[in-house]
Amino acid sequence: MKDFFYGIQDLFVGGLFTPFDELRELELSNWFAANGMSWIFMAIGFVAFTYWMLQLKKYNDNNEEDKSVSAHSYL
Repeated sequence: MKDFFYGIQDLFVGGLFTPFDELRELELSNWFAANGMSWIFMAIGFVAFTYWMLQLKKYNDNNEEDKSVSAHSYL
């Protein structure tokens, strides 16, 4: 049973967490490179947010939504 848990430890520590160890070592020399994926995800989020706001503006400019007081039952 002890070997089973050591096998799990070897799988995660020696294999699956290796990229995170490399990022941890890279952070000591270059913070921007170590956080490159975070910067990429932030850029994707910014582009998606901008696209969504432009789509909302397009539908708002077309006056397609019923904005009367009785348009929704919960009002």
